[in-house]
Amino acid sequence: MKAHLKMISDKVAPGKIAIIVLDRASWHKSKKLNCYDNIRLLPLPAASPELNPVEQLWQHLRDKFLANRVFKGASEIVDACCDAWNAYVDVSGTISSLCSRSWAIL
Repeated sequence: MKAHLKMISDKVAPGKIAIIVLDRASWHKSKKLNCYDNIRLLPLPAASPELNPVEQLWQHLRDKFLANRVFKGASEIVDACCDAWNAYVDVSGTISSLCSRSWAIL
């Protein structure tokens, strides 16, 4: 997680701050994570998936690509997830449209 935050920190424009929305997973709650001056961690209230922007992405992925299918094994599930993710990144703006919140725009 710390390495991931470092990668984000490196991409934040000088003078800007990134706000990272986090659920209450144990690896998101370590005090050691809040070590970058250009990142603020925003923990969501417990048991509030409707506030977590990435939950919309996961729900869309399940509904559009994974629901009502029978998979022959784990590798077929992984392949379906990779195909779904590639479909998202192939169309500019798809992920941001699913994860954006108008009330969170500054």
